[in-house]
Amino acid sequence: MEYVTAAPDPRSQAAASARSGRRSLAVALLCGALGAAVALLATRQRWAEGTATVAGGAFPLTAKGSDVTGVPAALAIVGLAALVAVFAVRRAGRFLVSGLLALSGAGIAAAALVSASDSSALDEQAAKASGDTSATVDALTHTGWPYVAAAGGVLLLLAGLLALRYGPSWPAMSGRYERGTDRPRRTARPVDPERPEEIWKALDRGEDPTGA
Repeated sequence: MEYVTAAPDPRSQAAASARSGRRSLAVALLCGALGAAVALLATRQRWAEGTATVAGGAFPLTAKGSDVTGVPAALAIVGLAALVAVFAVRRAGRFLVSGLLALSGAGIAAAALVSASDSSALDEQAAKASGDTSATVDALTHTGWPYVAAAGGVLLLLAGLLALRYGPSWPAMSGRYERGTDRPRRTARPVDPERPEEIWKALDRGEDPTGA
C-alpha cells in the first residue's frame, strides 16, 4: 500500500522564514543597543580604588573605567555604528559590517576582563600624589564594573553573530534613500490669460490681451 506525502507549502515556508527573520532582527537590535549602552555606562563607573601614602597619611585614590582603558568605550561606539550600518548595506557589505559588530563586542569583553585587575592607572595617580615616581597604590581593591562592561561586549557579540546568520533575510534601506533620488517635481499650474496680472504682463510685452 502506497502512502502519499504532502509536499510542503511554499507559502508557509516563506511565512515561517519571515517570522524567524523578524525575531532575529528584534533580538539583534535589542542586544546591540543594550550592549553598547551597558559598556559605555560601565566605563564611566569606578573600577578600582586604593590609597597612596602622602605626608605620612593615606590619600584615597579612585579610577574609572575610562582611566584604566579606553578600548571598551571606543569599541562600543564602533559597534553601535556598525549596528546601524547593517541596514544601509547589502550582500558582502552587510557581511563585513556584521563581522565588525561581532568583533567589537569580542574586543570589549576581552579588554574589560584583561583590565579588571589592572593597577597601572592608580599607580600613576599615587606617583603624582606623593611626588615619588616609584610609588604604588596601597590597599588596592576592584569593583564589578569591568565584568558589567564585559557583559555588554557579549551582548554586542551576540548581535553580530545574529547579523552574520540571519542578516541576509533582514530588510535594507530602500533604493530611493540609497541612491538619493530627487523628489518628484511639481507641475506648473496652467496660466489663466484672463487674470489681471497676466493681462498687464501681455501689455508689457506689447501683445494684445484681447486677441483681436
